[in-house]
Amino acid sequence: MNLLANSITVLSLVFGFVSIIFSMEGHFTFASWAIILSVIFDGLDGQVARKNPVPNQFGKELDSLADVVCFGVAPSLLGYIFIYKAFHFWATLALFIYLFSSVMRLAKYNITPKEKLSNYFYGLPTTVSGGVLASFILIFRKGNDVYVLPEYVPTIFLLLVLLLAFLMVSRVRYLNLDGLKRLFGEKTTVTVLLLVALLILDAILKKAGVFIFTLFLIYLLFSPFVVKRLNSGH
Repeated sequence: MNLLANSITVLSLVFGFVSIIFSMEGHFTFASWAIILSVIFDGLDGQVARKNPVPNQFGKELDSLADVVCFGVAPSLLGYIFIYKAFHFWATLALFIYLFSSVMRLAKYNITPKEKLSNYFYGLPTTVSGGVLASFILIFRKGNDVYVLPEYVPTIFLLLVLLLAFLMVSRVRYLNLDGLKRLFGEKTTVTVLLLVALLILDAILKKAGVFIFTLFLIYLLFSPFVVKRLNSGH
C-alpha cells in the first residue's frame, strides 16, 4: 500500500514538472491543467496512505517535497510568466512571497501533531492555493503567443496571490478530506460523481476554468465556517 501511495505521489510530481515545462513554453492551458491534475493525485495518495495502518515517514516527506514543486514552484512560475508583462517587479515579489508561504505551510504541517488535525488543517492547503491560481489562469488564458489581458486581471491576480499566501500561513482552519467526508456523509460518492459530470459538461462548453475556480472559491470562503460547525460539539 505504501508503494502505491508513493507511486501516486510521484505521478503528482510528474504533472508538477510538466506544468513547469509548459509554463516556460507559454502553454498556459496545459500548464494549468497539469497543476489541477497534481491536485487530484495529491488527494488520492493521501487516501491510499491512510489505508495502511503502519505510518510511512518516507512517504510523508516525499509528499511534502512533491507539494513544494507542484503547488509552490509550478504555480509561482506559471503566474509570473502569465502577468510579468504588466507587473515585472511586483509579480516577482508577490510570487516569491507565495512560494515562501507555501514552503512555510508545508513545514508547519509536518511538525503539527496529527491528533490535532482530525478533520481540518491550520492554514489554507497548498493544493487549494495552487488550484485557485491555476483555475484563475484557465479562465483568462489567451493562447500560446502574444496575448492581451484586460487591465484589471493582473491586479486582481496579484491581490489573489497575496491573499492565498496570507491564508496559507494563517491559523484559519480548513476542511481536510476526512472533514469533507464527514460533511457529506453517505452522499460523498454521489457528490463526487455529480461534480465530475458537471466538470465534463463545463469542459464541453469551454467553461471548465470557471467551474473549477468556483469550487475552490467556495471551499476557500466557507470551509472555516463548516469546520467551526463540525467541531462545535467538541
